Amino acid sequence: MTSSPASFGYLLPTREAVMAGQVDVPPMLDLATRAEHLGYDSVWIGDSITARPRHEPLSMLAAVAARTQNITVGTAVLLPVLRDPVVMAHQVATLDRIAEGRLVLGVGIGGDNPTSRHEHASVGVPFERRLGRFVAHLDICQRLWAGETVTHHSDFYDLDDVAVAPTPHRDGGPPLWAAGSTPAAQRRAGARFDGWFPIGSSEHFRNGLVEVTAAAEAAGRELSAVTAATYVTVALNDDADAAEQEMNDFMAAYYPAPPEVMRSVQATYAGPDEGFADWIADFTDAGARHVVLRFAGRHDEHLERCIELLRP
Repeated sequence: MTSSPASFGYLLPTREAVMAGQVDVPPMLDLATRAEHLGYDSVWIGDSITARPRHEPLSMLAAVAARTQNITVGTAVLLPVLRDPVVMAHQVATLDRIAEGRLVLGVGIGGDNPTSRHEHASVGVPFERRLGRFVAHLDICQRLWAGETVTHHSDFYDLDDVAVAPTPHRDGGPPLWAAGSTPAAQRRAGARFDGWFPIGSSEHFRNGLVEVTAAAEAAGRELSAVTAATYVTVALNDDADAAEQEMNDFMAAYYPAPPEVMRSVQATYAGPDEGFADWIADFTDAGARHVVLRFAGRHDEHLERCIELLRP
């Protein structure tokens, strides 16, 4: 949607650290600073409380923001409704102050599966009508970030004369990039969000961006107001069979579903260096202006190899 060249981000392995029982934070902060030094444009952290346990993303991003200078920090993606909206607005405002306006919030509602339903129940949030709750939640946050004193009464929240301080560093709060691959999610992203942030194939991205663009135009928005981003998983190995095995092992450990199921709905590259840059170019040619890379292991190696291949 914008005409600028693509930028590249890196997803910190907070989930993998918990899976491996190696939960010390300093090594992950070192990865974040290394990503900045290597020339990545952003560092991201995923979100889950009980479904796929990991470090709490807003706290971790505060540490990353304090350790870095210029790199964007973001959530890929945050599940807002698992949190109270006033508390989240306060946390995010403080985080954006630490980051001095470098924060982007990727946001979503999550999938409909048993672990996600259990996660909502675990924090006392009804799973039903989660889209309506999501919209109300973000509306409250954005009004608080704008410095309003908020009164809100709906099926989801009851607030009277609430304000937070400080407000974010960035006027109005951080950009919100909406995850989601359904046509309805694409239309929502185009009509009201600052970015669209799916995880599917380049073909799905290309087709979805048409829907996002049409929704933005129908809402009277400038096309440059919506950043088109995507999230991909990478396993580089000169041995193609070994790369496939590495990717499948990663997916099997990460998700409660067979690797072939997860790979059918996510963008994954498993193979040699040759071909990787062309595979990424399929997304950028389709209109992606930011690509977030998740690595299926060997983070130190992948960090350097991928950015060298993308920016020789």
